[in-house]
Amino acid sequence: MALRCLQRVELALFAAAFLCGAVAAAALTRTQGSFSGRCPLYGVAALNGSSLALARPSAPSLCYFVAGASGLLALYCLLLLLFWVYSSCIEDSSRGPLGLRVALAVSAVAVFLILVSACVLRFGTNSLCNSISSLNKTISCSGAQKIPWTPPGTALQFYSNLHNAETSSWVNLVLWCVVLVLQVVQCKSEAAPYRPLERGDPEWSTETDALVGPRPFHS
Repeated sequence: MALRCLQRVELALFAAAFLCGAVAAAALTRTQGSFSGRCPLYGVAALNGSSLALARPSAPSLCYFVAGASGLLALYCLLLLLFWVYSSCIEDSSRGPLGLRVALAVSAVAVFLILVSACVLRFGTNSLCNSISSLNKTISCSGAQKIPWTPPGTALQFYSNLHNAETSSWVNLVLWCVVLVLQVVQCKSEAAPYRPLERGDPEWSTETDALVGPRPFHS
């Protein structure tokens, strides 16, 4: 099956969205794991002697939501890519109007979820960094990665992972917005009303010439 140009672009965007979603989910999961399963987003840091500690973490469900939304959408992109590769190589199938409407609804939900996730990552990381800076132990959140944490081994590269997760989420949001626009364009093109041929259309002349022969030329 030869996919249309817009759908090919859409699939390329899904491939990029899969990578972004996988990176965001993996980075946040790694960060939560370095804090022994506690969620550092919107957390409060405190001094424990000469080291830092996450005194008041957020509910683990907050990190589960962000990582889960990114991971599930990445899985959706992967399954969609595999389906269309299979359909293009094995079967002669195409996406009908109903399938396009379902894909449009999924894309709208995906944009909302990724927007919420990106905002949680942005403001949650800023809140944690402000808490660390207020301790006057370091002037930057990235510098806090070089300070010992309690228990030892905690918060390894936490800021780099959170920054990567946030950046991936914003890029993912842009990709899904472009996908949504492409699907809206496809919906409108398929919903365009059928206009019958009129006498002045080139197609009308071609069809009539084929049936009754070409009209004589008058000088």
